[in-house]
Amino acid sequence: MKAKQDWLKQAAQEAPQQLALIHGDQSWDYLALDQAVTSWAGRLLTAGVRPGQHIGVLMPNRAEWVFLLHALARIGAVLLPLNIRLTAEELSWQAAYAETTFVIFDDSTTVQIHGLGSIAKAISLEQLQSLTPDDTANWDLPAFDPNALQSIVFTSGTTGFPKGAALSYANHSASAQASAQRLGTQPNDRWLLCMPLYHVGGMAILLRSCFYRTATILLRGFDERAVLDAIDAQKATIISLVPTMLARLLSISRSAASLQTLRLILLGGAAADEQLLVQAAALDLKVGLTYGLSEAASQVSTATPEETRHKPGTVGKPLVGTSVKIVDQGGSVLPAGEIGEVLVSGPTLMQGYYLQLKTSSKTFQNDWLHTGDLGYLDLDGDLWLVQRRVDLIISGGENIYPSEVEKVLLSNPSVAQACVVGLPDEEWGQQVAAAVVLEPGQHVSARELVDTFCRQHLAGYKIPRQIIFYESLPLTASGKIQRRKVCELVLASIDSLTERESII
Repeated sequence: MKAKQDWLKQAAQEAPQQLALIHGDQSWDYLALDQAVTSWAGRLLTAGVRPGQHIGVLMPNRAEWVFLLHALARIGAVLLPLNIRLTAEELSWQAAYAETTFVIFDDSTTVQIHGLGSIAKAISLEQLQSLTPDDTANWDLPAFDPNALQSIVFTSGTTGFPKGAALSYANHSASAQASAQRLGTQPNDRWLLCMPLYHVGGMAILLRSCFYRTATILLRGFDERAVLDAIDAQKATIISLVPTMLARLLSISRSAASLQTLRLILLGGAAADEQLLVQAAALDLKVGLTYGLSEAASQVSTATPEETRHKPGTVGKPLVGTSVKIVDQGGSVLPAGEIGEVLVSGPTLMQGYYLQLKTSSKTFQNDWLHTGDLGYLDLDGDLWLVQRRVDLIISGGENIYPSEVEKVLLSNPSVAQACVVGLPDEEWGQQVAAAVVLEPGQHVSARELVDTFCRQHLAGYKIPRQIIFYESLPLTASGKIQRRKVCELVLASIDSLTERESII
């Protein structure tokens, strides 16, 4: 049976005066948030948004992002969170792929919106706010359906281009309940959200907080001093970070005192450096390592702070309801301690990749998601990750496909071959590097490749920071470029680079 009302409406009825959202110097309890969302749902209806449509949201973290998240759910429309760091070309591709009807933007993303053309109708936040809200009571809106599609979230996958993970409300509900069982919830919890809302980890915090009837402290983005100020002023109890963020916070002398007041620092998105964990432990910070996927509505397995302190590096056991197994290339389950591919099963897993049933059938086999990540389970059943998604580059928590960057480099007629790899980087985790072979008799500089091709087609975080030219690249017997050997070759070449060969 379908529920009669959405999560926010239920929260507003059960805990109307409970604090729900803090943003800047404004705050909303659940009743006020519900009223704001009803008004925004009316504006969306006036603008022409209808149940079942796919609606893109292209803006940085702000209170209106939260209103739209819940308003779209109330209408029965599907949210498409769009990465504000992408170029107009990249955004146009995603909007077309997801069959988007409207894209809502603010004044900070006006430039990107011009590239949408006829793909989707663009409406500014200012335009939307000026509309007279239609009375939602006049509309025969669909009853809240837990199995309905909530969002299409672009995810990293293992190869090719980003894919749209189709997530339902039931996926988020299962994730919220399992996370609460692992980490606990407290009535006074205030989750500080400095992650971008276009990532599943950021969006999940909003949905979980509503599910728990607790508060979210929303920051526009990550700034180490703003984060520490918010922890102190708003009495935050939980924060989600990627390792680069935690390292930046720890570089500030007053960070220890602020971070020690948190009951949990949830650290994920990329591998955590051992030294960072040692530093955090020495300061008695309550760090819990977590492993998650967009395809699994965020968390898959999570170690509590106690478990992280006892076993630094493990991401803990799978959450309740989620199963993990490690298999070899033939699909056979491996015993404890042996490294193989991580497979995941459970109620948090997406419905599939939108419009890519063939891809989904390869990814899903007998209800198990093939993650492409490498790891092992120890004798206690704790998961240890060895390598996140083979070939994927993770820089500052952002996922980068080598093939996407390679395609842009190869669009230059002077380039015969290109292989993109991730190099270790102390601040960002990894940085993008490219090994390039030119066509015979051709010449192009690293700077030209970046300025003429990469900047036009790629988000800034995807642009190579090192471009190295070679006469040839190592190939397999079948003629494919050996990416791992190229990575070794690039690392060995770094010290002897000339200005023409390298750009940083």
